[in-house]
Amino acid sequence: MTAAAKHSFTVNLSILFGELPLLERPAAAAAAGFTAAELWWPFGPEPRPRRAELDALRKAFTDAGVRLTGLNFLDDLGRGARGTVSLPAERERFRANVQVAADLAASLGATALNALYGNRIPGVDPAEQDALALENLAVAARAAHEIGAVLLVEALNRIESPDYPLVSAAAAVEVVDKVNAATGLGNARFLCDLYHLARNGEDLAAVIDTHADRIGHVQIADTPGRNEPGTGELDFEDLFARLAAAGYTGPIGLEYRPAGGVSADSFAWLPRELRAAK
Repeated sequence: MTAAAKHSFTVNLSILFGELPLLERPAAAAAAGFTAAELWWPFGPEPRPRRAELDALRKAFTDAGVRLTGLNFLDDLGRGARGTVSLPAERERFRANVQVAADLAASLGATALNALYGNRIPGVDPAEQDALALENLAVAARAAHEIGAVLLVEALNRIESPDYPLVSAAAAVEVVDKVNAATGLGNARFLCDLYHLARNGEDLAAVIDTHADRIGHVQIADTPGRNEPGTGELDFEDLFARLAAAGYTGPIGLEYRPAGGVSADSFAWLPRELRAAK
């Protein structure tokens, strides 16, 4: 893909190299030619992991020579949730996690923190959830600002996340704008996940053109299988070119499941010389 040469790539180690223990994944990514990686919250339901766990993860990255580029705040994905930001019952857990996540991100060079919004809860007024989300996102944005990072707000797809309220680029950007208005910092940004947006039926070219000034990070997987580029319907040559033309200069996160089950075999679409971060 010639258009890929205009971008840097970061590999999501919560979904790729998932066949290996977490602490072995940075080295595996390095062996495949990558120098940058990102993570969902890697410590399960624990908002404040033990120091030894944090130190072990840091050592795995530094020993491998891989920089962490992005990290989720407490997301509870392992519990079937889609973030904790808007959940009243999880307010204290999220707040306990904010500084821990920011400190971990800063120690490994990450400049993006993703706060998944959270599912709608039966019996809870959506307006109450939205008010809490704005309050929590403002706290997260300030913590991100302190380490020179952006706060990301992501739209997911309604097929896989039917209770998640942000299922369009416009909905996520609306939240981004509210957070920036609340904090005055301007560091909230849209996480443009092309896989989720495509599954929602959005016009990806229009999303890029319309929201280019709000995009803080891009993630990719082909549709509909969420596998590597070339296994589905998306024209990544065109999408990479559009992102470059729109002025997007940040990394592109590889957040897909390897079609063959072996992560190291899923990168043939991306020449090895393009895998190291610029």
